[in-house]
Amino acid sequence: MGNLNLKKYFLSKNLKRDIPSSLVVFLVALPLCLGIALASGAPLFAGLLTGIIGGIVVGTLSGSQLSVAGPAAGLTVIVLNGITSLGAYETFLLALVIAGAFQIILGIIKAGTIANYFPSSVIEGMLAAIGIILIMKQFPHAVGYDADFEGDEGFSQVDDHNTFSGITRAFARINYGAVIIALVSLAFMIYWPKFKKLAVVPAPLLVVLAGIGLSLAFSGTGLALLDKQFVRIPLVNSSAEFFGLFKSPDFSQIGNKQVWITAVTIAIVASLETLLSLEAVDKIDPIKRISPTNRELLAQGAGNIVSGMLGGLPMTAVIVRSSANVNAGARTKMSAIIHGIFLLVALLAIPSLINHIPLSCLAAILLMTGYKLARISLFKHMWHQGLSQFIPFVVTIVAVVMTDLLIGVGIGMLVGIFYILRTNLRNPYFYHLEKNGSKKVIRIKLAEEVSFLNKAAIQVTLTSLPQGAEVVIDGSSSRYIDPDVLEIIHNYKHNAYTKGIIVQLNEVKEKYDVPPLKEMVYNPN
Repeated sequence: MGNLNLKKYFLSKNLKRDIPSSLVVFLVALPLCLGIALASGAPLFAGLLTGIIGGIVVGTLSGSQLSVAGPAAGLTVIVLNGITSLGAYETFLLALVIAGAFQIILGIIKAGTIANYFPSSVIEGMLAAIGIILIMKQFPHAVGYDADFEGDEGFSQVDDHNTFSGITRAFARINYGAVIIALVSLAFMIYWPKFKKLAVVPAPLLVVLAGIGLSLAFSGTGLALLDKQFVRIPLVNSSAEFFGLFKSPDFSQIGNKQVWITAVTIAIVASLETLLSLEAVDKIDPIKRISPTNRELLAQGAGNIVSGMLGGLPMTAVIVRSSANVNAGARTKMSAIIHGIFLLVALLAIPSLINHIPLSCLAAILLMTGYKLARISLFKHMWHQGLSQFIPFVVTIVAVVMTDLLIGVGIGMLVGIFYILRTNLRNPYFYHLEKNGSKKVIRIKLAEEVSFLNKAAIQVTLTSLPQGAEVVIDGSSSRYIDPDVLEIIHNYKHNAYTKGIIVQLNEVKEKYDVPPLKEMVYNPN
């Protein structure tokens, strides 16, 4: 952002939206960064460092205006296994640097176009599932049960429990002080924005201040919160202590085969999660901007290289933080950048104050975000779109909630592709019956693009034509016919005489060249 653009930005209305939004994202990201680091078996500092890099470095390089990068819950198992199998955190950092380089290569070869092929129903289902997961995962924190790892978004948890058993245990261990804080916080989140003149002060800031005030008021009473019911960030007392927290990759392990396997795994999973999140955020962007996917892979790759060099964790574009950013009213990527600056300031300047924030008030912010993602009106909208949209939508929700993000989306994709294939199978041609005297003339006009997906439908149609018919297969409108389909057509013409069928081919070529990609798909990346 040049000096002229920066000046224009600070004079624009976007600043009034982005700063409050960045505060919301900061409050959401803080416990998630710490919790994901804890669940990954990494130092807590690494989680905060990754959030800072994701906000400032990736936020600056990214072309997405609303996505927020940081440590991802979907990578915790990979990170934990990687650190364990490689034997040293410094060796894992080398794998992370290599993974970042792989992501940059993926961006250069324009692999980000894969995002264009995720069905809309699956993306909507993923968003709704994330909303439901947020509600279920944050409910225990809202009632004062904080045994679960913050940021553990999978159904099965590292403590051998699952999402449902966590909720059940929470009911048995309610802390009424936390419940009061959560209810007051929800009231602020719901009603404060309705007062237009007062809404200049963001509701999440009031939620945090109210949470701190109530927790202090409850101290020494039966409503007092326990230490584990507050945010916890590392206290840094000196510059020497601060710089001592950084770690460097062990480049002597560059020939270690396991390092490269871990690097490829991180690169693929992180890139898929990023593309999914980017597609989802674009759907809920009120301005409906399209994020450049290949540029995002380049930005994420650069972020992971920096993170690996300094001692951080793998990062992706993260849907929870990004959704909170959108719902808080962000307009540009300055919100993500400023949230990274807030994380840095919190770590350096006010860690003791941050550690007075109750997790129950942060849970209230996420409960509202979850409700907006999984709102009832979305289910009604998808139902009215028809079963071909509603079924993949629901299957994706159930699969993501019961497994994890990537597995759930994979299952949803399979169902979504089934419906896409079924639609394509029905539309490879136009079937028209004419009469030529006493003879039936069947004209089959092929579509503009006839792919191998249409092979089965065309074969079934041809083999079911009545004996003695006259068949005209018209390819005059076809720019491309797949070789498998051409083989079926020519074989049918060759053998049709055995059924007394006369086949005439109209402008059906012997071979079609594949149209150049730029003619088939427009992609601004």
